[in-house]
Parts: sequence; C-alpha cells; structure tokens
Amino acid sequence: MESPDPRPFSGAQWTISAAGHEAVIVEVGGGLRAYRHDGVDLVDGYQTDEVCPGSTGQVLAPWPNRIRDGRYPFGGRTHQLALTEPERHVAIHGLVNWVPWQLLEQSADAVTVGYDLPPQLGYPWPLRLRSRWSVDADGLRAEHEVTNIGGELAPFGFSVHPYLQLPGVAVDDLVLRLPTRSRVLVDGRLLPVGVTPVAGTEYDWTSPRRIGAAVLDSCFGEVIRDADGGSSVSLSAPDGSAGVSIWADAEFGWWQVFTGDALTGERHRRSVAVEPMTCPPDAFRSGKDLLTLKPGTTWRGAWGIRPGV
Repeated sequence: MESPDPRPFSGAQWTISAAGHEAVIVEVGGGLRAYRHDGVDLVDGYQTDEVCPGSTGQVLAPWPNRIRDGRYPFGGRTHQLALTEPERHVAIHGLVNWVPWQLLEQSADAVTVGYDLPPQLGYPWPLRLRSRWSVDADGLRAEHEVTNIGGELAPFGFSVHPYLQLPGVAVDDLVLRLPTRSRVLVDGRLLPVGVTPVAGTEYDWTSPRRIGAAVLDSCFGEVIRDADGGSSVSLSAPDGSAGVSIWADAEFGWWQVFTGDALTGERHRRSVAVEPMTCPPDAFRSGKDLLTLKPGTTWRGAWGIRPGV
C-alpha cells in the first residue's frame, strides 16, 4: 500500500515572522493561510490538510466577487467565463486563487510570490502577478503588482479575502467601524441592482457599533478616506480590550463585508471577511470603477492588517 502524500493541500508553505508577528503564505493561490500576533490568531485561517474554505485569504484577480452569467462585453467582443458558482450562475473571484504560484524571493520577514496568468477562454489577456508579503512591528503588509504582458487593453479588478477574528469574541459582539457612505443593493443571486446611502439605516457603521444580529454579505462604497487617500476597517471587543484593523491604500474604493452565515459547520458565523476591492461586484458588465490595463502597464496596490484597538 502506498503511504499518504504528506504534501499540504495548499502546497508549499512560506512562514515569515518579525517582532511577534507571524504569517504563512501558501503556494496554491499565493494567498494568506495564517496571521497571528504574539500567538493570537487574528486571521481565521485553515489547516495544511484542509482545502481552503470560503476563499479564506485568497487573492482575487482579475476580478473580485461575481460576474452575472459569467458573460461580459469588452473590446467589441463578448466573453464567456466558466460558471464557478453554478448555483447562482455566476463566475466568482477570478482565475488565480487555485493555481500554483512560484516563490520568487524569501527572507525571514518577507516573501514574494508570482504567477503568470495565460490567456484563456473568457479572459484572453495574459497578466503577470506579483505579491510581496511582509511583517514588521506594525503588522502584516501585502504589496501587489499586476502587469499586462499582452498586446491588447485588458479589463481588471482586484481584491483579497481575509477573515478577521478576535478569539473568544462572537461575531455578534464585535464592534465594527466601516468608513463608507453607501451600500450596494443585490438580488437573490447577490448581484448588484442599485446603490443606497447607509446614513440613518441599520447598515451604518461609520461610528463604531456592534454587528449584532446583522447578516452581511454586502459591498459598501463611497469610502471615507484617510489623509493619505486610503481607508481602514476595524473590529474590536465590546470592552475595548482587543482589536484588529485592515487598511488599504487609495487603489481600493470598495469594501465587502461577509459575516460567514453561508459557511457551514464550525466556520458558520465564526469570523468576518473584510475585503478591500478596487471595484464593486459585476464591474466587468457595469464598468463601475473597472480598471483597464494598457499593454506593458502595471497596476500596484497595497493593504495590510494591524493588531490593536
């Protein structure tokens, strides 16, 4: 009898650490499997013998979220993507989250990984993706580059999918601050049908307050930006004793917040996915904040996670 393959389901594991911060980056998807500070897991990750659940820590490119029917027009042609969420008849979360990325550089506190996306049915534009993950006294930082290495203009969007948690604090009790003025309205397939202000509604977290019983799988826009053009979302314990925040630079104008209600088993409503996005759902069809990469040009964006209140 052959012995079981000891190789992790998520491929090679690259651990980086500094100043009490530790993160694990994985080969499959080039994403974040774990992040902890002083031994406390602030990202709800997954085990090495587990298939990445709920897109945990994945890089979402060349589009985030969902495309209606996987079909969109661009450059005078209509393109059809595989329906990767068939129950909703949509294409979800891009093309790079299940492919093997390559190790390009590694040190004790940083790792750079890359993947060259080949042109394919539904997305006939080659892209070169590079992600540098690092930790220091401030927390976790991710710097992403995406280059159009083809000869035609390419549509593009980007996001990441970390689940944040404070161990011992239930999702209902987490105090959320979300600096946005509007919310995307969706249909039964979680596809956008409009936008509405959050002021005066149950979806207004511009001032910190408990998540409570709110069920969120929602995209928020009209970001209230910091002085540097970026923005940040924070979660904290009710008594203020602990907290975690995720920040994103000026390239990201949307935040998706998911309270995990659709997840099953022990992951059900255990943590909160907070996703910085360059565009809202279905941007390949609506054109809303859709980026277009000219041949030879590079998009760059950065985000990170910080412990503390």
